[in-house]
Amino acid sequence: MENIDETPFRITRTVQALGSALRGEPENVPDAGQGSSDRISSEPEKLWFKESSAKNLQNRDFLSPTTVLNTLYADGQVPPAVMGRVLSLKGCGVLPVAGGEVMGEGLRVRVDRIAAFQKVLSGVSAYLKPPSQRQGGVVLNCPALHPKPNLPSPDTLTLGQLRTVLLTDHLGALLRRQGFTVSCCPVLPEDSNIIVFLRMLGVDWPSVPVSWTNDEREEKMLEALQNSPYKEREETDGGRRESEGKKMEGEKEWGTLRVNLKRVFQEEQLPGYDPSLGTCTVQRDSVSHLAQLDRATADCTVSTATAVHVTSCQDEFRQQQIAMLWRASGATVTQTIPGDLLPFITSFMNSSLTVSPSDFKMARVKKPTLDSSDVKNNRPRHLVCGPVKTPGSHLSAAQYLQLRRVQMKEASEMKYGEQVEGQTWDDIIKVMTSATVRFELLSTVHMSPVTLDVQREGSVSTKGPRGGVFVMYNCARLHTLFDSYERGMEKGLYPEIPEGSQLDFSALKEEGEWLLLFNYLIPFSELLDQSGQVLECDGGARVNLKTEQICKFLVSLSKDFSSYYNRVHVLGEPLPHLFNQMFCRLQLLRALRELYHRALDTLHLPPIRQL
Repeated sequence: MENIDETPFRITRTVQALGSALRGEPENVPDAGQGSSDRISSEPEKLWFKESSAKNLQNRDFLSPTTVLNTLYADGQVPPAVMGRVLSLKGCGVLPVAGGEVMGEGLRVRVDRIAAFQKVLSGVSAYLKPPSQRQGGVVLNCPALHPKPNLPSPDTLTLGQLRTVLLTDHLGALLRRQGFTVSCCPVLPEDSNIIVFLRMLGVDWPSVPVSWTNDEREEKMLEALQNSPYKEREETDGGRRESEGKKMEGEKEWGTLRVNLKRVFQEEQLPGYDPSLGTCTVQRDSVSHLAQLDRATADCTVSTATAVHVTSCQDEFRQQQIAMLWRASGATVTQTIPGDLLPFITSFMNSSLTVSPSDFKMARVKKPTLDSSDVKNNRPRHLVCGPVKTPGSHLSAAQYLQLRRVQMKEASEMKYGEQVEGQTWDDIIKVMTSATVRFELLSTVHMSPVTLDVQREGSVSTKGPRGGVFVMYNCARLHTLFDSYERGMEKGLYPEIPEGSQLDFSALKEEGEWLLLFNYLIPFSELLDQSGQVLECDGGARVNLKTEQICKFLVSLSKDFSSYYNRVHVLGEPLPHLFNQMFCRLQLLRALRELYHRALDTLHLPPIRQL
């Protein structure tokens, strides 16, 4: 049994408990939300809405609309007993209720804000990490980085492909926070141009020595396909065989190998695959791709691994072929999804990722097979990204990055003048450029197209709500604030910030303060957890992951923080009777600073401490 006092507040648990109380189910209220997941059922979700706008938060935090009340009760009149249950709501992770009443818009409820401030800011670490840690391995496959047959370079990498790389990198960071062991595929030659380019964007992609080869695995994969039950009989048409069996210069003679992919997804009942997938001729680069996937799966340090393929819409058909080939190559191998992985791929798969059949493939090492009761939703999926459009221009990934770097430097020089020189500013501009690129490519729902303004005159602004730059600027403002406070401490103007338990948080009366806690600090843990919950339903080949949510969350946070910071003077006069309010505000903003760090870390963006 969870301890009510120790369990962090959760929005979903509060909504679920409010729904149970409104339906007259008091027995469900004390333990509302307990279990392995913080997700709530669709019914309670429809009964209550969490408010988020500053205007509505002035008089309510949760609302059950009049339309809901009219459905539940005659003439929409809430019975006194039900009202009593709502006002006395308690439970693990349930926010305390301070009051409520039925108004024209419905039944509105106000949270006990002083109690919420006290508990959250006295134990903020619980709100900066996922509610639970999971176990299992995930192989993230990025087809854009596989040789076809040549290794991609910054000059050949398209912006659409760059988007898939950055999405894969972001997803990997989120999954590691969940506790998963993550392996990225393919490995790339160390110090190659593409590795150097990715490091400029903060992407730490796995690399191997230039002399490394995967020939042995390629031979094994080729043998597996040759022995696959989906292999087609060889053609008798000599001319056709000759044209299809041509080999590249320097390649080993291996004949024509054809696999019936349509049979794979039809016989294994895998919906959503392109009906034009038929019999395909296996090419050498396909075998190399499969060998890389096999290596990544075998390298997982856990008994089973789930593969997620992140591909652009232009490469989706090709990746479906690869997915079916991998399925065909492992037709005689047990393919399972570990039960502890399901609580991950289900909720984060609301965006553009591709999970292939062999995605759920046992690592090719001798490890125990799961019981059939642990095998769920064993279907190949694909996460597909929409195109990146640049009207009036055509830029490679290298040209795009260079353009944004030049624009970032020019904007910085315009704002800060001659001081924009030296290694420190070079590092700042590098991080700000990476932030600009990541937010431009990741802030849009992965399935939707992204349109970029890449005109030379477009420039990059260092102020205003413009994505990554705006977020990094506001993170830096928090560091500047605390630097000022520490200098005041050194001069003897301010004492150290007391522990939260020693402060009277009734001093936080600014509406913006509650907005920052209620909309950002409390929900952040659940936002992280969405990447680890799987959609428990049979879907098609595609899956949708809400990979844009962290970027949107940070931009929204920055707008509300900027508004508050411009309106409120946090560091007041060094007078003892003003210290309590100042310390309460500093506690809140210190928690926000850490929140920025945790969220930016999922984008591999280090915080800028001074601008």
